Amino acid sequence: MNSKIAGIFTIVTLAAILSACGGKDANKPQQAAPPAIPVSLYAVQSQSVKGVDQYPGTIVPLVEVELRAEVNGYITGIFVKDGQSVKKGQKLYEVDQSRYAATYRQLNAQVQIAKANLARVTKDVERYTRLSEQDAIAKQRVDYANADQQTAKSQVAAAEANLANAATDLARSVIKAPMNGTIGIAPVRLGSLVSAGTTLINTVSSPDPIAVDIAIGEGEIQRFIKLQVNPPAKSDSTFSLVLPDKSVFGIPGKITAIDRAVDPQTGTLKVRVTFPNPGNRLRAGMNCLVRVANSDAGNQLTIPNKALTEQLGEFFVYVLGDSNKVAQRRVNIGSRFNDMVVVREGLKEGEQIVSDGVQNLRPGAVVNPNGPGGPGGAGMGGTNAGGTNAGGGAAAASADSSGGTSGARNGLSDSTQKK
Repeated sequence: MNSKIAGIFTIVTLAAILSACGGKDANKPQQAAPPAIPVSLYAVQSQSVKGVDQYPGTIVPLVEVELRAEVNGYITGIFVKDGQSVKKGQKLYEVDQSRYAATYRQLNAQVQIAKANLARVTKDVERYTRLSEQDAIAKQRVDYANADQQTAKSQVAAAEANLANAATDLARSVIKAPMNGTIGIAPVRLGSLVSAGTTLINTVSSPDPIAVDIAIGEGEIQRFIKLQVNPPAKSDSTFSLVLPDKSVFGIPGKITAIDRAVDPQTGTLKVRVTFPNPGNRLRAGMNCLVRVANSDAGNQLTIPNKALTEQLGEFFVYVLGDSNKVAQRRVNIGSRFNDMVVVREGLKEGEQIVSDGVQNLRPGAVVNPNGPGGPGGAGMGGTNAGGTNAGGGAAAASADSSGGTSGARNGLSDSTQKK
C-alpha cells in the first residue's frame, strides 16, 4: 500500500517538473527575424553606346632638330622671333664672324701664293724640258723641276683644303633653319657666349602633322598591330584625341609606328598615333588622352557603376529574387561612361539589381525596395545617360573602357574619372 502511494507521488512530481519546464519554454519570446535592408533598385536596360578605350599620351613632334653652335664665339645677330614659323635655309642666328672672316682671307691669300708658285715651277718644267731636248742642260735639272712642280701642286692642294675649312667655319657662324617648322624660345641672347657642339641655341620642330605617344599593355599588342596593318578610313573616328581642357580634337588620327620591344620595367609597348595639326592647336609636350574605339558599340546593357562590387578582380551585382531576397551574381563588364557601365555578360534586360545600399548586403539578405532611394529614384529606370532618361528609350552615350585588361589605360571618361 505504501509502495503504491510512493509511486503515485513520484509520477505526480515528475509531471509537475515537466510542466514547469514546458511552461518556461512556452513563455520565452521567439527571436525576431532581421529587418529588411532598405535599398534602391535599378531595372537593367539597354542604351546606345559607343565604347572607347582611353590611354594617357604625350604629344611629340614627328621631326625635331636642336640648333647648336658649331663654332665658338659670341652671338652677334638674331634674325628670328621666338616661336615663329621658319622656312628651310632661313637665316636665324649669327656668331661673331670677324675672326673667321680674317682667317678665311688669310688662307685665301696663301692659296693664291701657292698657285703662283705652281705657275712658276710649271714654266720652269716646260723651259727645262725644251732645253733638255736640245741637250743644252743636264736631264737631272729637268728631274728637279718636275719634283718642284709636284711639291707646288701639293702646296696648292693643302692651301685650298685649309681655305675650305675656313670657309666652313665662316659658314657655320651663320645658323640657318634646317627645315620648315616652328622655332622655340631661345635660351641665348645677343652677346651670349656659345661653344661649338655644346651650347643649345634653339629647337625647330615640325608642327603638322604631329604625333601622340601612348603605352599599351602586352595583351593589346595584336589588336594594335591589326589597326596598323588595316588602318581605318580617313573619316573613321577609331583614334580621337581629348585635350587637357576636356575638348575633343576634331580630326581623327592613325597609327604610324609601334615600338620594337616591350619595356621590361613597365610591361608596356609604345605606340605612336599621328594627327593632322592645322592651326598648330596641338603643341609638343602637351598631355592628352587618346580614345580608341572598341567593340562596345550599339545597344548594350548598362547599369550604374555603384551597383558593382569587386572581389579579387571580378565584378558582382546583387539581383532581386523571390520574397525580396537578393542573390550575388558575377558579371563581365565593358566600357564605362559617366556613372554607368556596360555589362557584356551576366544580366538580362529587365532584371532588377540593387543600385544603392550594396555595401550592407550579403547573399540571401532580404531587402526593402521601398526604403530610402527605392523605386522612383535612380533605381527604377530613372538614371540619365548621355543626357537622355534611360527609362524612356535608348540613349546615345560615349563610353570609355572599364580597364582590367591593361594597366596602361586611363580611367577617365568624357568628364568623369572612372570609379
